[in-house]
Amino acid sequence: MLSLIVFTPLVAAVLLLPWRGLPARAVSWIWIAVTGVEVAAVLALWWAYPGEGFAHEVDRPWIPGAGAGYHVGVDGLSLPLLALTTVVFAACAVYSLRRQRRPRQFAALFLALQTSCLGLFVALDLILFFVFFDLSIVGMYAVIAGWGHGPQARRSALTFFLYTFLGSLALLLGFIGLSVAARPHTFDMVALTRDPPTQGVAGALVLLAVLLGLAIKTPTFPFHTWLPPAHTDAPAAGSAVLAGILLKMGTYGFVRIAMPMLPDAWRRYAWAVVVVGVVSVLYGALVALAQTNFKRMVAYTSVNHMGYVVLAVGAAGLVAGSDAQARAVAVTGAVTQMVSHGLITSALFLLAGVLYDRGGTYQMDAYGGLAGDTPRFAALTAVAAFASLGLPGFSGFIAEFQIFAGSLGSAPVAVAFALPGVLITAALFLWALHRIFLGPARHRLSATADVTAAEIAAVLPLLALALLLGVFPRLLLDVVEPAARAVTDLVAR
Repeated sequence: MLSLIVFTPLVAAVLLLPWRGLPARAVSWIWIAVTGVEVAAVLALWWAYPGEGFAHEVDRPWIPGAGAGYHVGVDGLSLPLLALTTVVFAACAVYSLRRQRRPRQFAALFLALQTSCLGLFVALDLILFFVFFDLSIVGMYAVIAGWGHGPQARRSALTFFLYTFLGSLALLLGFIGLSVAARPHTFDMVALTRDPPTQGVAGALVLLAVLLGLAIKTPTFPFHTWLPPAHTDAPAAGSAVLAGILLKMGTYGFVRIAMPMLPDAWRRYAWAVVVVGVVSVLYGALVALAQTNFKRMVAYTSVNHMGYVVLAVGAAGLVAGSDAQARAVAVTGAVTQMVSHGLITSALFLLAGVLYDRGGTYQMDAYGGLAGDTPRFAALTAVAAFASLGLPGFSGFIAEFQIFAGSLGSAPVAVAFALPGVLITAALFLWALHRIFLGPARHRLSATADVTAAEIAAVLPLLALALLLGVFPRLLLDVVEPAARAVTDLVAR
């Protein structure tokens, strides 16, 4: 069942790509149908999940001489991200009902990219994880270079590729270090978690390599410089997937690989992870506040929001003098933040695409008074902005509350420094809404410029899910909490 979910989009892509002469509308509906089936299949997995431990495992030999296998499964850490992946890709498929250049190739590329994302979140073998990690880099490079807008699109795609590919090489070195230290040599993530192979200086070096690769992908300060140009020049659906899914590969790697497989080194250097998280929170918020480009502003808020995740997982490693339950709350908040950010920021980037499509620019000062011409667009953007700034009632509030509550006992000074990031984020979104939708009109749009039915159908479910998880968080927390407790127990052993 799990393998079928992972590889069905790839099969559809292989069938769709050579199908010349297929009308663009038919391509879109095939893409929507495949992603819809994926959402339904993952919901069935969620319903059947026993509540803790790994489920739906498949373990087959792949490269036996190297100790690598095809080992997949889901637990409370991966299942929410698997569901998030299918929902975001389905939203992108619906959004792309609007006119798109080379629609058949575009749909096939996104379907193949969906397989790489799903595969990474279910991988329980380090080499399998690495393969899907690298394939996602190639897929997103093709999206930005092939369908990006602006004269710098190819340059931005190349910068993204070089940065993240360099990170993947560091990650591979760390994986090899883990395998070499294991007895017997293996890349199996379950075995490496059960019996961590490295300690001392060797463990520190392996952790450094793993953290470098994951920090670039997340991205955290100072490895974030590839992110704003990549988002600015990517198509709207590409930005939604990049922010909503690909960034989570880095933060997921922290809780799946770095923390449980290198517990000794993680405890020793958790303070450095906390510092990086706090700096990312404040830097991302302050630089976002200074932006005049709406899409770049949203991109920098991703650095801010991922900084909260890094702060939480770092605080969970400060074992001495801290409470185990609080550390589990911090990890739960980190996973909740991954899901929340994926839903809300994907919606914001799709809405940024609407703005560019109607006005031809992301510059906020070029607009003004759009609420009168585009009331539905203004309402959706306002809801997404309030959700992103952590308003109670949305999933972002649940995530940030858990992160701060879980981190306060072990890292009170770090939490005190990070808290202003919430206020700055609120200020920047309110200022952006004022410049674009209120005041005198500077770029008058016609009444027909409001969001279409397809755009509403793409964005509204993302915001509705963020609201649902904000009002009924137990739907997510019941799955995440047992896995979060298991991770904190592994770090503290």
